[in-house]
Amino acid sequence: MSDYHCAAERKNDAHPQAGENCEKPHQTALNLIAAQRYGEAVELLDRTIASAPRDAASFYARAVANLSLNNYRKAGSDFLRVIVLDPGHVDAYRYLGFVQHTLGKDEAARKTIEKGLAIDPSCADLYCVLGDVHLDLCEFEQAKQAFDKALELDPDNAEPHCKIAMYYLSKGDMKSLKREYEILKTLDAPMAEQIGSLFFS
Repeated sequence: MSDYHCAAERKNDAHPQAGENCEKPHQTALNLIAAQRYGEAVELLDRTIASAPRDAASFYARAVANLSLNNYRKAGSDFLRVIVLDPGHVDAYRYLGFVQHTLGKDEAARKTIEKGLAIDPSCADLYCVLGDVHLDLCEFEQAKQAFDKALELDPDNAEPHCKIAMYYLSKGDMKSLKREYEILKTLDAPMAEQIGSLFFS
């Protein structure tokens, strides 16, 4: 049960499906990403960015494609470029923080997420990443506060429940883990099945 599980689910929801006859290349690329044709999406976006080097939407789409290919450094570079071009792009802060966290740069990730929260303090997904950072730094109380805030902001979103479940597991709190397991049966059945098969079967 990796930290990436829930983030990947949210990543696939981060951009709307475009129609088949899209005029904008980044929208066509998002369709390719939705079809898991990540390499083709990157190639298309490479060409698009070469001709339009200030198009934040194309950088964002390429970052998502590279993230799907586990090309974290390339994705991080593009998310950073999105922030330079569009400083209010909250999802770019979220994913840049996720990438930095994944690469072990937790202090950088913390700063990135805090900047995102300054723009949108009601974004539950930012608190999920912040909680992961605190958890990796063994700052357990701060991690729980971040996950609790995410749950308060978006109680019907599976991701905060996934995160708090991992927190309870790290603390050996099986009673609370069981409670989240029951909730996740409705919100994220595959994750609930993994937790159940490991701990409650």
